[in-house]
Amino acid sequence: MAMWVSILKNLRTCTVIMGISNVVVIIVGAILVKLVYPACASKDILPFIVIVLGSCIRIGIVIRTGIAQQAIATIIVNSVPQGAPVLEACIRKERRSRYKRWLWWTRCLVVTTVLQFVSTAYVMLIVLENVYQRGALSNCVLGHVSNGSKWQQYILIFFVVLVLSVAILQCLMGSDVLRWRSFYATEDIAWKTHYKEVFDHGIREALCCLGRVTYMNMSDDDEIYSVAQLLGDLVAYRAAGTGHLELLAGLALFQRRRQSPKIYEGCLEAPEERIQEATAFHPFAEAAYTGLLLDIGRNPILFACAWLYRQGILTPWTRNRRPVLEGDNWWRGHAAAFLKYANLSPEALRRGRVNQDKCEAAYFIVVLHDKKSVVIAIRGTETPEDLITDGLGRECTLSVEDMNGLINSNHIQPDVRHGVISSLPHYGHSGIVEAARDLFFQIEGNLGDNGSAGTSYNARGFLSSLLGAGCECDGYGLRLVGHSLGGAIATLLGLRLYQRYPNMHVYAYGPLPCMDRVIADACSEFTTSIVYNNEFSSRLSVASMLRLRATALKALSQDATDSTIISKLARRFLFVSKCERSDMDEKLETKHVNSAATATGDRDLQFYRSESVNDSKGQDDKFSPWQEMNKRESRNEEINHIDSTDDFTNPFYAAPDNVNICGDPVSEFMAAVPSSQNGTAVDLPEMFLPGLVIHIVPQKNSINSPSCSSLITNSWSYKAYIANKETFKDIVVSPSMFLDHLPWRANYAMQKALEERRTQSLYRASSQMV
Repeated sequence: MAMWVSILKNLRTCTVIMGISNVVVIIVGAILVKLVYPACASKDILPFIVIVLGSCIRIGIVIRTGIAQQAIATIIVNSVPQGAPVLEACIRKERRSRYKRWLWWTRCLVVTTVLQFVSTAYVMLIVLENVYQRGALSNCVLGHVSNGSKWQQYILIFFVVLVLSVAILQCLMGSDVLRWRSFYATEDIAWKTHYKEVFDHGIREALCCLGRVTYMNMSDDDEIYSVAQLLGDLVAYRAAGTGHLELLAGLALFQRRRQSPKIYEGCLEAPEERIQEATAFHPFAEAAYTGLLLDIGRNPILFACAWLYRQGILTPWTRNRRPVLEGDNWWRGHAAAFLKYANLSPEALRRGRVNQDKCEAAYFIVVLHDKKSVVIAIRGTETPEDLITDGLGRECTLSVEDMNGLINSNHIQPDVRHGVISSLPHYGHSGIVEAARDLFFQIEGNLGDNGSAGTSYNARGFLSSLLGAGCECDGYGLRLVGHSLGGAIATLLGLRLYQRYPNMHVYAYGPLPCMDRVIADACSEFTTSIVYNNEFSSRLSVASMLRLRATALKALSQDATDSTIISKLARRFLFVSKCERSDMDEKLETKHVNSAATATGDRDLQFYRSESVNDSKGQDDKFSPWQEMNKRESRNEEINHIDSTDDFTNPFYAAPDNVNICGDPVSEFMAAVPSSQNGTAVDLPEMFLPGLVIHIVPQKNSINSPSCSSLITNSWSYKAYIANKETFKDIVVSPSMFLDHLPWRANYAMQKALEERRTQSLYRASSQMV
């Protein structure tokens, strides 16, 4: 009895409404069937009986789902870490078993909802058919009731309207019967554990649907479990009393903040030779995307035809001339797609891999005799396995072999090497580090780590067989290129190869932050990272996502919002119109990324590291600062102005200096976020972009600018600056943050930046002649 009382107390409001509605459907449907039985045949009564039975079955399944949901919620709340590995393993096993049971009942609930909707649609077709039919009604039930008394006709109309309403609402209410918050309240660990199970099962089932059945075998030390654990930690804002829509509303409010635009003061222009070479090798990084993903962006309407053309299906007679790549399809389509986009002959592509497992990278090795270069192009995120590698964002310790090019190379400056050795240990993005290790083994084999390119090996690796002394490409340069995930893997691979191949350079386009600050600075001599405008990937790390989450919650706490405003703000954040994007672009005139974003990072980091209040306070006191803050803080902007185009934020917003960050619930919540090391938020490692970072920013041309001459008619110009790595510690919330990550945007920007410099050179030369 106590269990039933607890379930009734924790029921969702929509569950109660749907339960009562289904009971009414059962009662009215039974009365309707009783009125026509046995006057009508079974085939006419059957649809109405199915609806009544469906409501009965649904009520039973809802009860069982509620019991299963309470069971999983109870064990999650009570599964506090005990310290004993055996006991914790038993608890995890029981928790997963109950979660599967609850998931099975929710699937039954979904199936019942679908069946009810189909039977309701069938009844509605019968009703509409007989309404528009002239003469006698073909359905006995409708004919019998229509010839009866008025109250019988009212019962039929009420039944049809009720069944239609219930069928539609049940499709919208979801599968949760109870309120999760009634169990978890503000328990941070409970919410993390809950969402860890949700993501773990969801990712495995999604991969299973994509043909990766092996991932259905659960293990606590596999990659899926690690990714799910990280995602569960990120969604722990639910413990602060914030829902998903409220978080989006907070991001929209953060986006509305303004900061006066600034110019690039003190920023040096990027070296032209690096931009030229980065532009020359960019097509190979983009060509590595040989699947269907980028073709959807390149050709939104005819992407299927474009993919078939690139895959060489229309020219099957050229199959035998294409090189064989590991994991390629039988018609060698991925090799054809790479060669076609990079405009290379089949003889140039020497080796590669397309189909890869988790923490492995797809790559292509190309020999360019005209440029005297060997290019290793590493593909970015394109498959579910790549997403798993991206999701393994926790830090891992770099071994001496991983940093071989910095520690054991004679080409590194002594002070740089000493700085790397004296600050050991170093860390990197765990998924990217593992993928770089695998790729090194693929191209070099199990060679000794102390060798160099000129050393004679008993067993050469593939790369050494090309670039070694006396080999085909002896004296050639080595270029590692990649976009997004591929650029980050290329950087970690370059750390290993630089000792053997000093004539090596890495060009990473929009890479992920993947190493600590010391290593990121140390590899500047042979690594260049190209970042275009506001692209999100170059700012994406565990620390930046946690800070963005805290900033969104903080922005939400400073504005008095109701449910209507929250929904409106969430829609604004998710859907940005083209007009608003153009207005946003006009507001990004000559903005100063370096100083403003660094200030934002410093203040957010200070906010993120703020001290938590005494943990002995009760749960009721935990949310009291929300009301106090909303009462005492003045409102500089009203919420009802959110529909104006001026509401879009400067993406380089810095929080006002007079905002008190001490004692608010967001600080308490963020200070409780554990690190993977010792459980304190202060020790959360920061990831940085590798090497020399070149930031390319679009700027509106001024009237007196030389780019406004007849040589360049475009009103936008592109400037390339040497950026401070601190600039990219925080995610920029901008309408273009995802579109700017498309590889062809960076390529276009680099070309325009070079054209701008050539135009300025011609302008200065002509001015001097005059």
